[in-house]
Amino acid sequence: MIQDIAPHRLNNAYNPTAIPKPEDFVLAFQEGKVLLKSGEHPEFLRRKDFPEKCKLVYLFLIDDTAFYLCQDEALDLQNTALWGMRKLRGFEGMSKTDLFAIFTAKHLWDWYRDACFCGRCGKPMVHSERERAMQCTCGYTAYPRIMPAVIAGVKNGDSILLTKYRTGISYNALIAGFTEIGETAEETVAREVYEETGVRVKNITYYKSQPWGVANDLLMGFYCDLDGDSQITMDEGELKYAAWVRREEIELQPDDASLTNEMMRMFKTGAIQ
Repeated sequence: MIQDIAPHRLNNAYNPTAIPKPEDFVLAFQEGKVLLKSGEHPEFLRRKDFPEKCKLVYLFLIDDTAFYLCQDEALDLQNTALWGMRKLRGFEGMSKTDLFAIFTAKHLWDWYRDACFCGRCGKPMVHSERERAMQCTCGYTAYPRIMPAVIAGVKNGDSILLTKYRTGISYNALIAGFTEIGETAEETVAREVYEETGVRVKNITYYKSQPWGVANDLLMGFYCDLDGDSQITMDEGELKYAAWVRREEIELQPDDASLTNEMMRMFKTGAIQ
């Protein structure tokens, strides 16, 4: 999955006193796309590539390499190109470690963009001097937003319930959705499966989690069993395809970035019964 970058290691502890060096990496985003050096094999920009007065925020370390976020909205840098997250995910020249760095930075960029003003009184927020947080003079403190969501692998004997979204990626997927207020993750699984396919489930069992910075998610994967009628009533507003697919007929996604793909592969290979 995207976070499986060993032997490399992410250190996401905030360092408000960090001072960027010329060779440190800097990520900038515009309209949800990341700015990289242009060329056949896109590369990260470094501090020396940006204007001296560029507004930078410390992000994290990968091993001993520091990453910063440029918060300037208008950048006019030579020999650069904007890359969308979906395009990068499908680009063979991008390592998993670099892709994970971009996804994680995108998560923080979204939050910093949305936390400029206090949600309580409307005043401008400022960076905390001791932790990754935005603070207001009214006393309100905002921390990075992480939204819980579930992925459900619904089993029916030697078949699993596969779907395709009406919009977005065209690959096979599993039922997924965000957890609502007052709801457990297990209740989210049951609700989302029923809402999207009309199927009821039982034996909901946790499998594994995954950070997914593109959508600001913490994804929680569950397997469960069909409970009763297998007839599918598809929510056509969300999905364009939903069907029971036998193990040997499962077509996996073209990369191993997602928890969804790992869960489908585990079922396909018989590792999950």
